[in-house]
Amino acid sequence: MTQSSKASPRAAQTIDHPSCDASVVVKAVETAAERETFIRLPWALYGDDPAWVPPLLQERRDFLNPRKNPIFETADVRLWLAFRDGRPVGRISAQVNRAHLARYQDATGHFGLLEGEDRAETFAALLTTAECWLREQGMRRAVGPFSLSINEESGLLVEGFAHPPALMMGHAQPYYATRLEAAGYAKVKDLICYRYGAEQDLPAGVVRFLEKATAVEGLTIRSLDMGRYEDDLASIMGIFNDAWSENWGFLPMSAAELRAMARDLKPIVRPQTIAIAELASRPVAMAIGLPNVNEAIADLDGRLLPFGWAKLLWRLKVRTTASARVPLMGVLREFHGSMLGAALAFAVIDAIRRTQKQMGVEWVELSWILEDNLPMRRMLEQLGADAYKTYRVYARDLGG
Repeated sequence: MTQSSKASPRAAQTIDHPSCDASVVVKAVETAAERETFIRLPWALYGDDPAWVPPLLQERRDFLNPRKNPIFETADVRLWLAFRDGRPVGRISAQVNRAHLARYQDATGHFGLLEGEDRAETFAALLTTAECWLREQGMRRAVGPFSLSINEESGLLVEGFAHPPALMMGHAQPYYATRLEAAGYAKVKDLICYRYGAEQDLPAGVVRFLEKATAVEGLTIRSLDMGRYEDDLASIMGIFNDAWSENWGFLPMSAAELRAMARDLKPIVRPQTIAIAELASRPVAMAIGLPNVNEAIADLDGRLLPFGWAKLLWRLKVRTTASARVPLMGVLREFHGSMLGAALAFAVIDAIRRTQKQMGVEWVELSWILEDNLPMRRMLEQLGADAYKTYRVYARDLGG
């Protein structure tokens, strides 16, 4: 089951809202069959969208399995499906993330995994259902979409619809934003994605800056060591949890999330595309580059059997993908605002770029960057990266 055992009796019932069209019925996901319908719904909504990438069905099943996804250890999650004339036409999740509440104490709940047909009443029914449940849990504000947390897929695509989503990024139809805003949701924050050509050399001015700033005794930049894979990932997450700790919405990765990440990434990790900067043997900065698995699975229609596994492994291990994604980059806070800190950020990104160029990667998505993280945005633009996609986080007060 995808639901927490703490579900209230009302959460499991079909919910009828007077404000919604009576032809739309919203039902909580309770059975394995309903969960499968929930997972497969996007196929009906994106069939004619050339930019949509069908997710791997087994990966989605594992993602919604409380025994396999550690988010269920710290969050109460509910899933719902919307039906019109007995046909599924929409879906949504709602989450009360206890780790978020412990950190921010803001009575904020989250929604995510939002998909729906282009009808206002369908979105209204889904959102109202999620909001009612969040109110029952004592939440006074709904923020999202987070699927299922800020450390997983975040934000709703509002710009860049022609481009397929990169690994661990979402996709949406252009009307989703219109429907959310019509339901009373307003922008909280934009998340920017940059596209960076791997063939682009560093500008001469950046090269001179790097040479000067990194001329520090004991400073080295190395690749991930698969012989100490879990230790290196723990160091990377330590840098992430420190470097991002003052960012909007930040939630530290837990030990369980780290273990899950180590397990999930190991089959696709290329150690030479993960850079760790060390000062006197102490990890101080990092950047993770991953092959864009979405490029490799785009034509598998969500299935790995009977031949999908062979195609995927060949595309990732033999041919390589033409694109990659850098989902994480960070420098310890003690170096923020300093010349050395800026140089460390440039250096780990460029180390990944050079390696990926040698491997045949043509371009890299650097994502996501908070819209008001101007130092990072300026740095990427100095490198020649272009902002090409925007994801938006929305919020609505729930009253009370």
